[in-house]
Formats: sequence, structure tokens, C-alpha cells
Amino acid sequence: MLIKPPSDIRSSEITDKSLYLNRRAFMRAAAVAAGAAATACVSTDALAGSGQPAAHGRKLENVKSSPLSTSELPNTWEQITTYNNYYEFGTDKDSPSRYARGFKTTPWTVAVEGECNKKAVYHLEDILKGQTLEDRIYRHRCVERWSMVIPWVGFPLSSFINKCEPTSKAKFVEFTTLADDRQMPGLASGVLPWPYVEGLRMDEAMHPLTILVVGLYGEVLPNQDGAPLRVHIPWKYGFKSGKSIVKIRFVEKQPVNTWQRAAADEYGFYANVNPTVDHPRWSQAKERRLPSLFTNTPTQIFNGYGDQVASMYAGMDLRKNF
Repeated sequence: MLIKPPSDIRSSEITDKSLYLNRRAFMRAAAVAAGAAATACVSTDALAGSGQPAAHGRKLENVKSSPLSTSELPNTWEQITTYNNYYEFGTDKDSPSRYARGFKTTPWTVAVEGECNKKAVYHLEDILKGQTLEDRIYRHRCVERWSMVIPWVGFPLSSFINKCEPTSKAKFVEFTTLADDRQMPGLASGVLPWPYVEGLRMDEAMHPLTILVVGLYGEVLPNQDGAPLRVHIPWKYGFKSGKSIVKIRFVEKQPVNTWQRAAADEYGFYANVNPTVDHPRWSQAKERRLPSLFTNTPTQIFNGYGDQVASMYAGMDLRKNF
């Protein structure tokens, strides 16, 4: 997938953060590595930079394990809550962990609009009512060549879509996230056109792997990870997964997402992980599985979920439809 951030995004967001953000942490990691080869790892402190892990929150009840989870070892709570892409709270990876601490997530409502029979403003409690929460240990792949394995807690997006009763005209689902300049200092930077908007084709949204996330490691979702409600699509690059969702709209035409508005020639609608399509400045063939210091993990087509999702794109040119 060809992706190049706009020129006003700092270069620190394009290069590997652990190589530049904290010189002293890098030097400590380098000393530990002592010139070792590409299997070296940095400490959690080096990964986190100056960010602080989220405080542990309320335990979620009756969470079931999911058969759709990967068997890979998840990243730690500290890693997942200190290294985030959430530009509403700043473009540095540790900015969300510092600036989202006081973010107010209750009460929370989501407006449902467009081509559906059950248009309404739903309280989060109503969205969760009757849902079976599952631990979903998913690979998370960012276009910036880094990846994690994250134990989300959520439920299939399809179950909420069915509740909304989309009409036959609904071919796509559009997500809009909160843009509150009183709480989100990153909005002042103008780095993107706000609010953040993303979308999925209806079959992608209805796929069993696509989930609405409300938790992490069995606890309520931390603010810097998209609280209180986000979407996650594990075979796509991370920017497709909208955080702090406040509106879901069913539409007939393919929506234009925020990154397409910012750089349409580099950011496509589909954003399927594809190691054969390079970024203009680096190869996407390998990734850096945090907290590893080196980009040495082979990237898998569809992020390793090809057996489950490839059929949705049969006959499509995945270079053209990036």
C-alpha cells in the first residue's frame, strides 16, 4: 500500500521512533545489544519514551475467549498504552499517553444515520446491551512498519449493524470519530482535516473478524487506545480503525476517508496489508514487531488473515485498490 504522510507531519512520525525519540534510551538499548544482530530488543522504557502507561481500569465481566485469536504472544499493557497513533492527542507516539489522561468518555453516545431503519442516537450502554464480549488477540499492523499483538475485548460489528437494520441501499459503513478541541490538543495542529472519518465496504464490516472494541486485557479500554468505542479490522493497516466513534452512517457510495482527503495519491480506501506494495521511502516487506529494535519480521499478506478474508477481494487489482 502506497502511503506518504503530508509534509506537515514531522519526520519523527515516519522513522522508527525508538531510534530517535529518546537518545539515552537508545544508547542503553545499544549497550545491551552490544552490536548484536537484528534479533536485539529494546526495553519497555525505551519503547515508551516519556509516555506513562494507562492506569488499570474496571474489569469487564463475562469475557469469553475467541477462537479467532492468534496464538502469538501479546504485547504488554505498558507497550500497548504508551506507543500509540492517535493524532487528536498529538503526533508523537507517546503524546496520547500523556494528553489523553483526562479525556472524558462517559456518558457516550453514537449517532446512527443514513440508509437504515433504526436511525437513533444510541447510548454506549444500549450498544453493549445483549452483546457477548470476547477476547480477540489480533495482530495490529501500522503502515509505519511497526506492529504489535493486542488482546482487544470486543464484539462483532455485524451484530450492531444488524440491530440498525440497514436497507438494500447500504453498500458501505462510514465511521466518524470525536473532534473536541477542548479535550484534544492535537486538533490545533491542523495536521489532518477533522473530524477523522473512515469507512468499510459492507461485506468487510460484516466479516466476523471486524469488531467494535471496548476493552484491552480484560479491562475497560484506555483513553489513548480509542476509548470508549473503536473499530478494529485486523487485516488492514491501523489507520482504518477509527477511535472514539461518535457516528456510524450507512451509505450507498464509497465514503472518502480522512487520509484520502489529506493525500489521495498515497492513501487508498482499502488499506489491506500488502507486503508487495512498497511505501515510496521504504519496503513494506518486513515490519518491526515491538519491542524489537529492528525491522526483521516478514509482513504477511492481509496481515496473516488471508485464509479468512482473501475471497472478498477475488479478481481485484490490489495494487490499484490499495
